[in-house]
Amino acid sequence: MSHDTTQQNRQRNHFAGHDAIWLFGYGSLIWKADFPYLERRPAHIHGWVRRFWQGSHDHRGTPEAPGRVVTLVREPGAVCHGMAYRITPEVLAPLDVREKNGYLREVITLGFDDDAGGHAEGLVYLAGADNAAYLGDAPLDAIAAQIAAAHGPSGPNRDYLLHLAEALRALEVEDEHVFALAARLPGERD
Repeated sequence: MSHDTTQQNRQRNHFAGHDAIWLFGYGSLIWKADFPYLERRPAHIHGWVRRFWQGSHDHRGTPEAPGRVVTLVREPGAVCHGMAYRITPEVLAPLDVREKNGYLREVITLGFDDDAGGHAEGLVYLAGADNAAYLGDAPLDAIAAQIAAAHGPSGPNRDYLLHLAEALRALEVEDEHVFALAARLPGERD
């Protein structure tokens, strides 16, 4: 699969004809909602964990020195917390560009973590192991070193990690993988 998944995502019309769609964010979409939305609610999905296994050649790194950003990896019994946004279908076009580096829109069931609760079907951008930017697992020290060194058009890769850790703490979410990596960055302590 190509690094640029924009056109593939534009062909994935899972919710064609809907006035609004739920979108689940588990990485930068938690803390960097630079798109219009109708509603925002803390949410979770089952059977997935967040991992810094996706390369970033276009935002937090370069083709020569990719950064690392999160994707989801299947893990039975796991729960991944994040943020859900109710958006209009027009918002997907700019999000397809933002998430173009290997991410594909997939349908997912999400549960809401606020007092209203409930569930909804929605979309998530997922970068699977078959995409060209996938880096996969590595020792935590190696991942942290790569994140500490990487820098791209959207800024230092370390900022992405630290903003994500801060956003998860604000949601009162424990994420051992994210917090362990943040603690391994030079000059950082958990």
